[in-house]
Amino acid sequence: MTLRIAFMASNAPVAQTARAALIGRYGDVAPEEAEVVVALGGDGFMLRTLHLTQELAVPVYGMNRGTIGFLMNEYSETDLLDRLRHAEEAVINPLSMRAVDQAGHLHRALAINEVSLLRAGPQAAKLKITVDGRVRLAELVCDGALLATPAGSTAYNYSAHGPILPIGADVLALTAIAAFRPRRWRGALLPKTAMVRFDVVEPDKRPVMADADSISIMDIDWVEIRSEPSIRHRILFDPGHGLEERLISEQFA
Repeated sequence: MTLRIAFMASNAPVAQTARAALIGRYGDVAPEEAEVVVALGGDGFMLRTLHLTQELAVPVYGMNRGTIGFLMNEYSETDLLDRLRHAEEAVINPLSMRAVDQAGHLHRALAINEVSLLRAGPQAAKLKITVDGRVRLAELVCDGALLATPAGSTAYNYSAHGPILPIGADVLALTAIAAFRPRRWRGALLPKTAMVRFDVVEPDKRPVMADADSISIMDIDWVEIRSEPSIRHRILFDPGHGLEERLISEQFA
């Protein structure tokens, strides 16, 4: 029995060429009618595809036509149906961000990898960190800080020397970016259920921006972040190359 597949591709010529070739071989349906979505591009496009299809509850299988492809499978035009039928599924929950800027406007966004706060001026940011209503760090002087999911722990979080988290771990990584005071503070592991709040200290003098999977908000006053269990992203991987194995392998690279 043929699977109903929706092929989605980034604007890169190599991705568009791959989409045309795959449609010619396997056909194509609208995402709303699909049993599986195949995303062609890099990790950035995979994240966009997951956001676009989150209301459909349909699994997404990525094939790398981009640069890094941590969330993608190897590209091949042959045996796609067999690969999809035998694929391993990983389910991840995004982070939900509420942010208020200095003008008092409320912004909302979802992030599959991480929510990051970054200084937006020449001076270091000053952040107050509260977890579940309790102030845990009254002042962090830094270039920024981020809260990452297990799926996103190998991305910006790992580059900032944060820990890689097992995909099934019910924890989030809170990681400082170039911390100046406390100089040796490297972050914390928090329960997945935690509500994390960042308040910007001296926002006029030390402006800060927030970013949730490339959705950027300038001149932040405060940000609240929590995991969103009601949204389940289903990602498919070839057998033996699932997200858990990739997270382990990354630590021995």
